[in-house]
Amino acid sequence: MGTVSRFHDRTRPAAHRIESEEEAIATARRLAADFALQASERDINRVFPRAELDALFQSGLTAVTVPPENEGLDVANALLGEIVAIIAEGDSSIAECLEHHFTVLEQLRNDPSEERRDLLFARALAGDHFTATAFDKVGAASPLGATYELTGRSLRSPGLLFVDWIVADAIDAEGERVRFYLARESEGLQIIDDWDGFGQRTNGAGTAVAQGVTGDAKAATDDGPQRHTTASALAALLHAGTDLGIARAALANLRESPRSVSIGRLALSVQATAALVESAGGKLDFSQVGPSAGTVDAAFFSACAAKITASRTALDVANALFELSGNGATSIGRNLDRHWRNARIRANDAAADDLYRAAAAHYFGG
Repeated sequence: MGTVSRFHDRTRPAAHRIESEEEAIATARRLAADFALQASERDINRVFPRAELDALFQSGLTAVTVPPENEGLDVANALLGEIVAIIAEGDSSIAECLEHHFTVLEQLRNDPSEERRDLLFARALAGDHFTATAFDKVGAASPLGATYELTGRSLRSPGLLFVDWIVADAIDAEGERVRFYLARESEGLQIIDDWDGFGQRTNGAGTAVAQGVTGDAKAATDDGPQRHTTASALAALLHAGTDLGIARAALANLRESPRSVSIGRLALSVQATAALVESAGGKLDFSQVGPSAGTVDAAFFSACAAKITASRTALDVANALFELSGNGATSIGRNLDRHWRNARIRANDAAADDLYRAAAAHYFGG
């Protein structure tokens, strides 16, 4: 089931429209270079990248996955993974917001409501920022006459402090999932800055608190969760993209170190990770064109392989900064430990035993 809050007009200028994949890559590189200039200072002082995010969403880069039928470019997923990696090399907290935004747009691609798709894709093209969260307590969603009501606290989620739209999944008393598409300023909705991690300090993570937030029950649809989806595959792929960017940023700080077998090994590990991201992107393209349980599973597990590998690579390169760069790497002023902190905190979401069991069943049966 899905519910939609009221839609509203925005006063910001309309975002630029990117017309080609070449323009998308060039835009990502230009923005990443700008983001990198003060990324360390923002991390040290926990200064949110609000101006940088405004530039990102006005650039048109955040709408490159909108389908052609909604006047979008719909770039290849391998390119999308590379775009996220490029942004992450400049500032991984900004890239994390971007990966969640694109994942929501992929969910929207498969939404059964044409009206909802048209309205929200139009907002993405205009430069609006999306993210997702979940209210996991049973009964958080409840019917209220002709509407649904959302009450309770969400899980802490990246990007909540910055967004225009929140896709919130909740569970009603019967265990059914209800999806709300909520405007940031919806009545009864409050976003709390309660992030206390040592990494990804400026990713805008927070918790949503809902007190009787309502949605339009007439827009409700029976779109229950599937085991794997193109959205879950894309989430894994873009997670890999962000970690690939962290690895590249850390590797760049090793350029002044003596050339060694260790640095060569790390450089090739980064290249191998990029190849996995590209391969997973191709499988995801195929699953979007011809969706089936087989194609979606293939895309999902390929993306998970890239995600796990990218996480390990980012940690390996970040660790090597201290092993190979000498005492200069420990300088507080250089803040090189941010690469390790960012990679380490994201690694908590990079793999789990249930994923490995699912992979075993997928590849060997059972």
